Amino acid sequence: MAEISDKTIARLSLYRRLLSDLLEDGQTQVRSHELATLANGSPAQVRRDLAEAVGCQGRPRQGYDVAGLFESIGAVLDGPSGENVALVGVGNLGRAVLAYLAGRRPGVNLKAAFDSDPAKVGQSWMGCPCHPDAAIPRVIREQSIRVAILAIPAASAQAVAEQLMDAGVTGLMNFAPVRLRARPGVFVENIDIAISLEKTAYFARQAAES
Repeated sequence: MAEISDKTIARLSLYRRLLSDLLEDGQTQVRSHELATLANGSPAQVRRDLAEAVGCQGRPRQGYDVAGLFESIGAVLDGPSGENVALVGVGNLGRAVLAYLAGRRPGVNLKAAFDSDPAKVGQSWMGCPCHPDAAIPRVIREQSIRVAILAIPAASAQAVAEQLMDAGVTGLMNFAPVRLRARPGVFVENIDIAISLEKTAYFARQAAES
């Protein structure tokens, strides 16, 4: 299958979340226009994503089998044995991220957390044990972790990212308010809450003034 763009992956992840909600509601079939409405997209985009990235075609007048489509998208998004993930930074934001992710995605295995605070080392959050920062290289390799979430101050983010990449991490989800310099072959998703809030506030103000 051809390489899938990051925007398509994001849409597939959204589709899977919506399909999960439909399954909980007991819905067994969904048409492309229904899924498009829920995803704020177009039916043509939904059909194209599902056909080209997932290999699923809906049936006339019936659409897609919800459970089957959910599993098919999961086969694309998740590795065969799941993805081992680490969290660096067990402050308020880090703990909130752990709480949000715990149990939401069976393909995501939260294997380890790291923090520079000795008081947090040895504790466990959501079943995820906390190690000292110095243990990053060893634990990352022992647990075969390829994805890490950074919820740490900007000043230390790049140095920690270098440690993680040295240990074999190839995917970084970055909540630190700084753009990371990634090596070739390493994917970085920068999530800047302040920028998102400023953008939201701007458009809210524009809407109120129009």
